[in-house]
Amino acid sequence: MTNVLIASNNLGKIKEFKALLTGFGADVFSLKEMDIHADVPETGTTFRENAALKAEALSNETGMITLADDSGLCVDALNGEPGIFSARYAGSDKNSEHNIDLLLEKLAEVPESERTAHFICVLAISKPGQPTHFAEGRCDGFITMERRGTDGFGYDPLFLIPDRQLTFAQMGDDEKNKISHRARALKQLQEKWASWVGDAE
Repeated sequence: MTNVLIASNNLGKIKEFKALLTGFGADVFSLKEMDIHADVPETGTTFRENAALKAEALSNETGMITLADDSGLCVDALNGEPGIFSARYAGSDKNSEHNIDLLLEKLAEVPESERTAHFICVLAISKPGQPTHFAEGRCDGFITMERRGTDGFGYDPLFLIPDRQLTFAQMGDDEKNKISHRARALKQLQEKWASWVGDAE
């Protein structure tokens, strides 16, 4: 089995990664499980740059194959906000409820038909001594007028999938993990997994 470190302290993301990586032939570990206390500054200007910063820093530090993502919500009516600042939209404390409140406030005058948005996820996988590889996934939807549902994390209660008329927070994990931006990025990663990662321990 290949040991893979997930470069995140976000419990929601870690849960999704562990579910989605089933079948990759990998033992997946979070930073907490490895007793690694690291918070790599996200100083990049794109999702790709931030994912690479995290993956490469932790791979170099630990010697492990490291998977990092940078993902976020991009709202068309707000010129792509919150984008790379999704987790800290309302402040550095990364409070999801405050982020949601701020987004709803900014969209207060925007009608439902104009609240188009997409989630994007860029994955970076770094193996010591090897080039960093990337996979990307996107999921399109709309921002609702109010919170709907209690599952998921982050902006999930606001992100509506039109053909299902459900937000991510109203879906079960199984349904969300078939269509999410993270699932689509991981599907792309899976197609390249053997050539990128191989059978290294």
